[in-house]
Amino acid sequence: MADPAIEFARNFTEYGEIGASLSVWQHGREILSLHRGSRTREEIDTWNAETLVPVWSAGKGPAALTLLLILDAAGIPLTDPVQRVWPELKTPLTYARLLSHQGGLPALDLRPSVFDHAAVAGALAVQEPAWHPGTAHGYHPRTFGFLVEECVRRITGGQSTGQVLRDRITGPLSADFWIGLPPSEHHRVARIYPGRARDLSGTPEADFFAALANPESLTRRAFASPAGLHAVADMNQPAAWNAGLAAFGGVGSARGLGQIYALLANRGIWDGRQLVPERVLMQLHTPLVNGPDKVLLLPTAFSAGAMMDPLASDGTKLRRHFGPSLQAFGHPGAGGSHAFADPEHGIAFAYVMNQMEQGLMPNVKSLRAVDAIYAP
Repeated sequence: MADPAIEFARNFTEYGEIGASLSVWQHGREILSLHRGSRTREEIDTWNAETLVPVWSAGKGPAALTLLLILDAAGIPLTDPVQRVWPELKTPLTYARLLSHQGGLPALDLRPSVFDHAAVAGALAVQEPAWHPGTAHGYHPRTFGFLVEECVRRITGGQSTGQVLRDRITGPLSADFWIGLPPSEHHRVARIYPGRARDLSGTPEADFFAALANPESLTRRAFASPAGLHAVADMNQPAAWNAGLAAFGGVGSARGLGQIYALLANRGIWDGRQLVPERVLMQLHTPLVNGPDKVLLLPTAFSAGAMMDPLASDGTKLRRHFGPSLQAFGHPGAGGSHAFADPEHGIAFAYVMNQMEQGLMPNVKSLRAVDAIYAP
């Protein structure tokens, strides 16, 4: 391993990081824990390994894991129609297509509040899909969480995604990660800051940001559905932390997020207990879609709930956001948080911070550390 600590330090000296943590695990053991900076711009040296921060879409991985565990426990295959538990849903979906962003429901015509789960689920139930499920895929940035949440609630008889995650995974791991943060932990949360504007023309993300600026585009509509919590400042409010939003409301530490992926990189075993069946692990590292993304407007790949590096026609990676392994899976979050599991090498990685950067995918602040970990 090269020295990721050097790369981590550069984030503060060269890239204006305010506070951040890096947690790396191998074979179920934390081999690197770095933390530095402050929870706010006004403070000095207040960030530590236990600091919590909103991680946006990096919480999609734990949310998807929760639904997969519920499905497995109930004996429901990924090929089953979602309508068996959610008959009001008009769009014909299987769990595989729902979890791999093939469902065609990234955007809503109705405008329910992000805080009203029943209203959002109702809007999803009657929404005409943007494409016929299974014929294409496109990232569901916000509706993904409500689709997952509604399935979890219906299968369990009313339990939330956050409750099940706590009972099945983060509780047994004593992991500092929540989908629905209890008030007792609010004092530990860092303030997040929006990314600074930069010129994205000529980058792979240029088409995405052009579409995001167009109110009529599917991309813009997807990131605006449902209504509410669109500004970074909104995510600094306790109401956002409490809401239990499975797509983008997770709050945790790098160590807590890293522990979840360490479990997944270690064959689902923690302290000698098989917390995640190997058949669920297979679902997480088996790609279901690979190619052009109708919402992100660049190539993406997804398994049943996790993002993977997309592949070229010859089977080589187009990006290495998750390291060199073809089995690696995880999920980045807006602004720069990033986490993944690499079962082939037993490695788990998590990076969280409070100074966001403008951009769609993981940025240099985490990717240089990823490269250093895998360097000979």
